[in-house]
Amino acid sequence: MTRVAAIDCGTNSIRLLIAEADPATGRLADLDRRMEIVRLGQGVDRTGRLAPEALERTFAACRAYAAAIRGYGITPDRTRFVATSASRDASNRDDFTRGVQDILGVVPEVITGDEEAELSFTGATRELRGTVPPPYLVLDIGGGSTEFVRGDTAVRAARSVDIGCVRLTERHGLSDPPTGAQLAAMTADIEAALDLAAERVPLTGTHTLVGLAGSVTTVAAIALGLPAYDSAAIHHSRVTADGVREVTARLLAATHGERAAIPVMHPGRVDVIGAGALVLQQVMKRTGAREVVVSEHDILDGIAHNVADEVEQSGEGDDQGKHG
Repeated sequence: MTRVAAIDCGTNSIRLLIAEADPATGRLADLDRRMEIVRLGQGVDRTGRLAPEALERTFAACRAYAAAIRGYGITPDRTRFVATSASRDASNRDDFTRGVQDILGVVPEVITGDEEAELSFTGATRELRGTVPPPYLVLDIGGGSTEFVRGDTAVRAARSVDIGCVRLTERHGLSDPPTGAQLAAMTADIEAALDLAAERVPLTGTHTLVGLAGSVTTVAAIALGLPAYDSAAIHHSRVTADGVREVTARLLAATHGERAAIPVMHPGRVDVIGAGALVLQQVMKRTGAREVVVSEHDILDGIAHNVADEVEQSGEGDDQGKHG
């Protein structure tokens, strides 16, 4: 078994996965999976810079993650830190890179949208192969961007567009709840981004729509009527297009307090979940998908698979399982 650590730092959240990879089956067994809402992308769409307080929130999470990684005896060469939309867009991303390297001993990789899409596809579909028929359209709704990836056993087409839940919420200055004019403008923004995505990725004709990340999993948890957030119940659940529309309408009509009172709602998603749900709704409308298969496994799992595959290909084996 090969122990690896993967960190995914997005616009809204930073997540850690410490896992053991079985080279015989290619499957991951979680040892530690955690998430913190740090809102790294706070104001980036407006200022083009990472805010000092956003950087400090992110570095505080990194310090906790570094302690966990050391506790499992995992070395920096088996740790990969991937940063996505917010840090791609920021003029001061070098401050972010230096801070992460000082804390974790690894250089964060500020990946392209296409690289993000490929990792998301790997994480989302590796377990589904053989159980849910391809071709797949993987939809990853993040804080700053949304990725569309189409493929079967490999990626065939991918596109990243700037319609993440944080970016849309800030860009349209959504009131609480949003006005009709704000919703119309945000919907038009989403539709224009879907036009861009469709130039590279066919959005119709796929067999299975797979939805990833916090906006999708939260909508699923609400649709399922869960009394508390339950990853096991959400993973590989299916939500119909009607179910998504009902949840989206509820979220967009609710006040901040009403959204915060939903049992499955993470506090860091309360102000942006409406925008994320609207993206999911409009994608299902555009693709004609009758349902979305919801995956708790996404880019984070893709990063871990990537590290484990590289270790296996290097023939190094693993003696790190003796630690921690």
